[in-house]
Amino acid sequence: MAFEVLHPGIQTSVQDLGRPGYFHLGIPLSGAMDRFALRAANLLVGNEEGAGALEAVFVGPKLAFRAETVIAVTGAEMPLRIDGKEHPGWTAIPVKAGQVLSFDYLKAGARIIIAFAGGIDVPEQLGSRSTYAIGALGGFKGRPLAAGDVVPLGEPSVVAVGPGVDEDMRRSMGAEASLRVLPGLYEHRLTSTALDRFFEETWKVAPEADRMGYRFRGGSPVEFVEREPPFGAGSDPSNIVDSCYPYGSIQVPSGTEPIVLHRDAVSGGGYFMLGTVISADMDLIGQLQPNTKTRFLRVSMEEALAARAAEAGRLDRLRAAFRPR
Repeated sequence: MAFEVLHPGIQTSVQDLGRPGYFHLGIPLSGAMDRFALRAANLLVGNEEGAGALEAVFVGPKLAFRAETVIAVTGAEMPLRIDGKEHPGWTAIPVKAGQVLSFDYLKAGARIIIAFAGGIDVPEQLGSRSTYAIGALGGFKGRPLAAGDVVPLGEPSVVAVGPGVDEDMRRSMGAEASLRVLPGLYEHRLTSTALDRFFEETWKVAPEADRMGYRFRGGSPVEFVEREPPFGAGSDPSNIVDSCYPYGSIQVPSGTEPIVLHRDAVSGGGYFMLGTVISADMDLIGQLQPNTKTRFLRVSMEEALAARAAEAGRLDRLRAAFRPR
């Protein structure tokens, strides 16, 4: 079982839930930028929720199926077509050998997930099928898909095509976004006025937004507390002695444009971090388009943990919808 890539779309790659446990060696988690969408797509087609699927950004691929299967498309709003006929997202769709999947223009969000019954059958590397393209690791030959690739699929389970995922379980994607941030790490490098202004101003997603990180611009440069640079930190006030980078941490190189580190980010370096976007909002970042207006909202640890619990509850409701009754 397999499909052929007629057109690859943009940065279409194999992703799953990533390869945890290697960040201390400089190998990032990788995996789907929108983990909820990946889980939902896999559950729709009868897979384990962490099975390998495709992730595409802005432009979907065009695929020809070589065998009968079932697919589901979740994440961004990008109308899909089978042999030219439009079908809804967030539901299981049977396809036949010889049929072609294609996509219309993106309407909302940034990234789609395409799951296939049986999952994508590429070799696991370090326990994951996720593509880390910078390291040529995992996925299909360690790279995004290209025209002419023939991608193997696993043996599917029995799938009952159901009504799909209810809209109240999907994340809404509007014209503006709010990202909750737990301040800390190296916020002491900033003046209190600068930190307050960072949270008060509206930023915009820059074109330099990818799987490594999202850059934001449009706010005021931050101001640093004067210091005698420590040995090894360098003269730029945004530099620190090299430190570990958490996922979601916010760098502001030279104090001008914040960067939120994401799934393929490096694990350490010499830029200060003013805080960390909470885990409950990391999927949302992966769905932001360039120029999206964004506010950073300061939250407490208690609020961050409550948001994580709420996100876990949403995931539990999704799983419950697919349990045998």
